[in-house]
Amino acid sequence: MSSRLASLSVSALAWLGFVVVMLWTVGFLAGVVVPRTVDGPARTSTGFAVAADLGLLGLFAVQHSVMARRGVKSWLRRRIPASLERTTFVLATDVCLVALLVLWQPWGGQLWDLDGPAAVVLWSLCAAGWLLAITATFAVDHLELTGLRQAGWAPRKSSAPITELQTRGLYAVVRHPLLTGMLLAFWATPQMGASHLLFAVASTAYVAVGMRFEERDLRRSFGASYDAYAARVPALVPGLPMRRVQVPIAASVPAKTPRQDQVRAGQGEAPR
Repeated sequence: MSSRLASLSVSALAWLGFVVVMLWTVGFLAGVVVPRTVDGPARTSTGFAVAADLGLLGLFAVQHSVMARRGVKSWLRRRIPASLERTTFVLATDVCLVALLVLWQPWGGQLWDLDGPAAVVLWSLCAAGWLLAITATFAVDHLELTGLRQAGWAPRKSSAPITELQTRGLYAVVRHPLLTGMLLAFWATPQMGASHLLFAVASTAYVAVGMRFEERDLRRSFGASYDAYAARVPALVPGLPMRRVQVPIAASVPAKTPRQDQVRAGQGEAPR
């Protein structure tokens, strides 16, 4: 009983930290509420600031990518309860993001500073991006994505192999709605400074690389079924004209049968 209570408590703490850090990140990028923002006053030399910011972004990228690897997950499960493996990932992500938000070093000047109707449109797009990213976590499984389900806050879903690819709802519009929302939130701003641009460019590069690996894994799992899906639904930007792809009928069976957590990881989690 005490072990279950500990799992519930730690996972709830990780989820609460996730919520706080996400709200903090919104204020950090929007330049409101929080004391230190992405384009605040410079506190050090440009060279040191750029190096520090790239290091903080790299720390998040390494943590997010390494801890998502199957080998690392297996290593963790031998040392902590399996129910807390995802919670550990969320806690580590919280720590890395807090470090970035606290230690970020603004530098450079403003690239653009818009007001009036243009500012309203950009703020609206930014808000829509955050809303899309949050909604996408529920379109997959918010409780599992944040570790609450595994820790016992909700019944565990079956781990039996499945063959159905998630193509409904948000996934009928873009293949990676979570990433679409995040990129929109990062770029849609009426006030873009040099350090915000660095954050947006580095984050976009990480998303692009991570998405390439995710697409590779999904094609290995679903074979031509995913090829057909990718031929009709754009990856990130809704409404893009798609290139027609001939899908052999004989190849329509998935190359291998993934487990549910693999499908959710491929279409719902951040890139890795």
